[in-house]
Formats: sequence, C-alpha cells, structure tokens
Amino acid sequence: MSSQGPTLPNEPVDFSIDLGEHEVLRRAHVLDAIGPDWDPVAVLQGEEAAYDLLYSGLSEEQQRVYDDLVAAGVLPRRGNGHASA
Repeated sequence: MSSQGPTLPNEPVDFSIDLGEHEVLRRAHVLDAIGPDWDPVAVLQGEEAAYDLLYSGLSEEQQRVYDDLVAAGVLPRRGNGHASA
C-alpha cells in the first residue's frame, strides 16, 4: 500500500443523505426520460400480451413444467388454467 494514500479517520464520521430530495430528483429524471407520450395502461396491456404469447403453444412437457411452477408458487396462473390461454 502506498504511503501517499488518503488518511482515514480513527473515529466514525457523521454521514447523511436526504433520500427524500434525491428520490424527487430521480423521479423527475425518470419522467423526463419517459416523455409525455408514455401510456402506463398501454404498457401494462402490452406486457400481459407478451406473457400470454410467451406461455402459448407449449408442448406437453413444457405445460407440465409450467403447471409444476404454478403449483410451487413460482409463476402466477394465467388464463383458464393452461399456459396457452
């Protein structure tokens, strides 16, 4: 280790961050990045459609694994009790 490195304090140092102010700033940046055309309902509907497509047309083995994962609580039940809802 170099003797030119920073000197660390021997005692704890008070350190605080205003998370409230930081969170407001973070949210403002997120909303700026999303833009004015963002439609959260459409986004959620698109995600649901993607999941429906992901779990559609499963083979018997894939359906069995899916059913096992649902029974174990790893995946939520989709549609009418079959992945290809």
